[in-house]
Amino acid sequence: MSEGVVIIPTYNEIENIETVIRAVFALTIPFDVLIVDDNSPDGTAAKVRELQQEYPDRLFLEVRPGKAGLGTAYVHGFKWAIHRKYEYIFEMDADFSHNPQDLEKLYAACVKGADMAIGSRYSNGVNVVNWPLSRVLLSYYASVYVKMITGMQIKDATAGFICYKRKVLESVNLDRIKFVGYAFQIEMKYRTFVNGFNIVEVPIIFTDRTKGESKMSNAIIKEAITGVIRLRIKKMLNRL
Repeated sequence: MSEGVVIIPTYNEIENIETVIRAVFALTIPFDVLIVDDNSPDGTAAKVRELQQEYPDRLFLEVRPGKAGLGTAYVHGFKWAIHRKYEYIFEMDADFSHNPQDLEKLYAACVKGADMAIGSRYSNGVNVVNWPLSRVLLSYYASVYVKMITGMQIKDATAGFICYKRKVLESVNLDRIKFVGYAFQIEMKYRTFVNGFNIVEVPIIFTDRTKGESKMSNAIIKEAITGVIRLRIKKMLNRL
């Protein structure tokens, strides 16, 4: 077993899944991969099962009954990885918006002392490719908003490309996390921050997907806006 596992949630990612799995396994550092699939009707899980024949000890699959959201998929994966004692636990999208080669940068940051390493789009300017300006501004100013409300000095608070040391996830009551999209990513960073862990941002270039469909929705944006305030209130009341 590798000391690191890359968790990739999927829903209808048949166009990307084989390529992204092979890209992770082609890295110099040997990471395992866990796919958490929400019973994709396009056959994503079936393709992963096929690839498990080629990577029997490195590729793992958890299939959930139906589409239940990104946040709960990651929580499912975190529990799976903690149980198996992985030291480094990664979040990564299936659609190549996150470059698999950057996994090694996040890993190196944690080996050097970070407890959470964030693949950051905004720590060194704005490094986003193929997004419309409106989407870039929404994401960028969402992080500014989060900083104002929470006090976290993180430039990319909604980033979803992350390496955690296991002790960070063990310090969080994962059963209390109910957010789905951006709000989930913000909550995980906030809980890491208030628990006093060392957070480092690693500059990456984010490239919007070229295959498959985005899972972004107005509900996810609304959840993030209200969720930040709820998190801050919980912290003030010592209920976080």
